[in-house]
Amino acid sequence: MRLVFAGTPEVAVPALDALIASERHEVAAVVTRPDAPAGRGRRLVMSPVAQRAEEAGIEVLKPARPRDEDFLARLREIAPDCCPVVAYGALLPGVALDVPARGWVNLHFSLLPAWRGAAPVQHAIMAGDEVTGASTFLIEEGLDSGPVYGVVTEEIRPTDTSGDLLTRLAFAGAGLLAATMDGIEDGTLRAVPQPAEGVSLAPKITVEDARVDWAAPALRVDRVVRGCSPAPGAWTLFRGERLKLRQTALAPERTGLAPGEPAVGKNTVHVGTGSHAVELLWVQPQGRKPMAAADWARGVRIAQGERLGD
Repeated sequence: MRLVFAGTPEVAVPALDALIASERHEVAAVVTRPDAPAGRGRRLVMSPVAQRAEEAGIEVLKPARPRDEDFLARLREIAPDCCPVVAYGALLPGVALDVPARGWVNLHFSLLPAWRGAAPVQHAIMAGDEVTGASTFLIEEGLDSGPVYGVVTEEIRPTDTSGDLLTRLAFAGAGLLAATMDGIEDGTLRAVPQPAEGVSLAPKITVEDARVDWAAPALRVDRVVRGCSPAPGAWTLFRGERLKLRQTALAPERTGLAPGEPAVGKNTVHVGTGSHAVELLWVQPQGRKPMAAADWARGVRIAQGERLGD
């Protein structure tokens, strides 16, 4: 098939690579978000998908909005059979959905209908799911509600961050998306409607979602830290300033600490929760780079009675 691939971040690049490598399909163009300011100089930088497409000599389209008439006209000129999508980052209007004869097919990082929305991996970890996966589905105008072509499953490991899990899903999902294109092209694959039961939503993680509640059980604290890593980053307050929690570990052997109460050892920092303690491994003070929690604690000299989260 003649394809137009839509995607923006690094997590979409493995799928683009898989389609470029396919001997059965042609990636005629790529649609991505416009260049965005990045770094200290805030200079405009191409998305990872745009960079990879340019390296491969593929035309790159960067509409400010996917309903822009210039973009729609060019899409009609290219006349794709199908448009695979991975984390494009903008809603597709009906006028765009109607262009490819076989529709737009999205690779979504959950087992639909679970975790429809922008942050499925983060929500799966924060909810304590043991298994997740990726799904390919035909996009319709509802939120991730279209019929499903195929799925792959992936175990959520006890120490997985959302970054770890998303990296594995990006590569497993790339193979799924390529296989889905093959099945659509040769007619062996049919999309199956999603069940009405089991729907859960995964909206974008807000700053407040990432705030640690030390009164919650240790398992919940650890899941929030892992689910929000690397972005937006779990955080707490200490002396009125935000302290990001980059990595923690469960410490069931350490009890007797009140929620938010720190206990600083020679090379350890434990903090009380609603159950047993967690150990802080890496933290990031406001305006500074990440550092070992023990180094941070030595530097700030935590006084008796001080709490995290106050």
